[in-house]
Amino acid sequence: MKGFVSMLLLPWSLAAGPTFAQAYAPNEAGVTMGHWHLNSQQVEANKKLFVALGGTAIKPGDFEIVRFPGVAVFLHQAPGTPPPTGGTEGTVINHVGFIVPNVAEAVAKWKAAGVAVTPGNEGRTDQAWIMTGEGLKVEILEDKSQTIPIRHHHVHFYVAESVIPEMQAWYAKHFGAKPGKRGRNQAADVPGANLTFTKSDKPTIPTSGRHLDHVGFDVKDLVAFAKKLEAAGVPLERPIVARPDGSKLAFIKDPWGTRIELNERSKPL
Repeated sequence: MKGFVSMLLLPWSLAAGPTFAQAYAPNEAGVTMGHWHLNSQQVEANKKLFVALGGTAIKPGDFEIVRFPGVAVFLHQAPGTPPPTGGTEGTVINHVGFIVPNVAEAVAKWKAAGVAVTPGNEGRTDQAWIMTGEGLKVEILEDKSQTIPIRHHHVHFYVAESVIPEMQAWYAKHFGAKPGKRGRNQAADVPGANLTFTKSDKPTIPTSGRHLDHVGFDVKDLVAFAKKLEAAGVPLERPIVARPDGSKLAFIKDPWGTRIELNERSKPL
C-alpha cells in the first residue's frame, strides 16, 4: 500500500494551485470539502459522464479532473497499480451525492446525453440514482430553491449503528463539522458537503484500493492542522509533502477505514 500511496502523491502535486480554490469559505477549523479520488480504468467514460452531469473538465497535471461547485472529481489510475477491487457499495462510503433544482428535468437531460439513471426509492420523484461503470454509486437529490444547475451535496457513510455517534463526534472534533441530522440520519456539515451517517447491517470495509479510494478536504494551514491531529492521536500515513509553489498534502484514515487526503492549496479563495 505504501507504494500505491507514493504513486498518488506526485501526480496530484502537479495539479495544486488556484484552479482548485474552493467555492465555499472554510469553517472555523479551516476546513472545506475538496475532492473525490477515483481509481479508474475507464477515465474517458467517467469524464464524459461527469461532464454530462454538468461538471467542467480540466487537466492541469497528470489527472483528468471534473470540477463541480463544492467538489473536484479526480480520475486517475497510477501506472503499475492494480485495478480497483470494487465500487463503493460494501465500503464505509456507500455513495456520494449531488443536488439539482429539478430531478425530473435533470434526468431527462442526462438520459438524452446517454447517462443511465435509475428512479428514486419507492417512487420518489425528488431522487434518482446513477451507478458508474466502475461502481461509484451517486445519489441525486432535489432542492427547488437552488439557483445553479448542480452542486456537490453529501458523502454517505455506512457503519455499525453503535459507532454512529462516535463517528459524528470524530468529524466534529477534528474537522469542525457541525453535527445535526439529514432526514432520519445523523449528519455533520462542512462547507461544501454534508457528511451523512447510516447504520449498516453488514460490516463495511475500508476505501483504500476501491474505485473511490479516498476523499479529500482542503485546510488552511496543513502543518498546524496535522499537529492537532497527531496530538489527538490521529497519525499521518507519511510525512507532509510540500511543493515549491507552497501547496502541501498529507493522508490520514478515520477509525472506520475512510482514507482522507488533506490539502493546503497555494492560492485558496
